[in-house]
Amino acid sequence: MAKKDDKITLDPAEFAAAVLGGNAQYPDEENKLYIKRQLTLYLEATLLAQDFNQLEESQFDMAKAQQREDVLSKIIEHRYH
Repeated sequence: MAKKDDKITLDPAEFAAAVLGGNAQYPDEENKLYIKRQLTLYLEATLLAQDFNQLEESQFDMAKAQQREDVLSKIIEHRYH
């Protein structure tokens, strides 16, 4: 089980490939339309994974900053009280 301070990152290419794997061609769909749909889905999945990774990184940094603040507060509290 992941700890609170473990960050999750997605490999954008692997994520996009996994998304495409579940996107079958419709029975009467033209190849060109299917390829365009696949390309669009691939690009959207890649961008989504990159956005997720950036958000996860900023959340991870904020958590670390909060931990530092908590430690400093405890040090100050014990020193002056």
